[in-house]
Amino acid sequence: MIAITGKTNLVGLLGQPVNHSLSPVMHNAAYEEMGLDWCYLAIPCDRENIEKVTTALRTVDCKGLNVTIPHKQEVLKACNKLTETANKIQAVNTLVPEKNNQWIGANTDVEGFLMPLKSHNLINKSVIVIGCGGSARAVVMGLNSLNIKKITIIGRNKNSLNIFITSMKNLLSKNQISIEGIDNKELDISSYIEEADLIINTTPIGMNDQKNVKSNIPLGNEIWNCLSNKTILYDLIYTPRPTSWLKLGQKKNCFVIDGLDMLVGQGALSIKLWSGFNDVPIQIMKSSAKKHLMV
Repeated sequence: MIAITGKTNLVGLLGQPVNHSLSPVMHNAAYEEMGLDWCYLAIPCDRENIEKVTTALRTVDCKGLNVTIPHKQEVLKACNKLTETANKIQAVNTLVPEKNNQWIGANTDVEGFLMPLKSHNLINKSVIVIGCGGSARAVVMGLNSLNIKKITIIGRNKNSLNIFITSMKNLLSKNQISIEGIDNKELDISSYIEEADLIINTTPIGMNDQKNVKSNIPLGNEIWNCLSNKTILYDLIYTPRPTSWLKLGQKKNCFVIDGLDMLVGQGALSIKLWSGFNDVPIQIMKSSAKKHLMV
């Protein structure tokens, strides 16, 4: 590891919680390989402090920030400008330094999300997205490029769900994709799960599994009895690896994808934005993250 000196530049991750994050491990491995005198830290930050913290970090010339749950929409207030993608989905996961101590808000989650799906044909398929937060916005925008037939969003807060569906319909207005929202408290969703070709968990449910197994599985354990083995399960969570939900899917002989490829992909894209270098060592980032998960 490169020694930290008075010349070392700061980059990092804002979120709550962040103690589980693999980002410091894989980013610092990449910087060492690239010869960048940077140090990446996970910085816990509560919602009410997001603007204060981002302002302070920009003032001390922080070279870049990633943003994770639950701040991807709240951090919009801290941005002077937004990239086209971030503006469309109104969610930011990467802050890029701008002149006059300001930040540009970007979103690399969309491209990162798509990376592990490139080998799958999802044309005219039906997709379920669990959750309607900032990560779900990136997921829907990514799905928009895959020529799928139908997206069903499952949420637990009816008001948030309705706002999400309205904004996503505007985003998808030029395409022929059907999108609807379901409040899982009011409707039996078994039939939707049975027909789904791809189901994506964008919620933090299952992160760092707790002792009560049922609480670690999105929508509860019993609903997945109707799951078909033709369905792909994609969990944006990568700790533990696999999650209880993906283990359940494996028992049903489903093809499962965890969030590690997305994490590495969006992280590499963030480094490109901060450094201006196109040659980012993605395999070193992934192998360092995997090694840490095995410890």
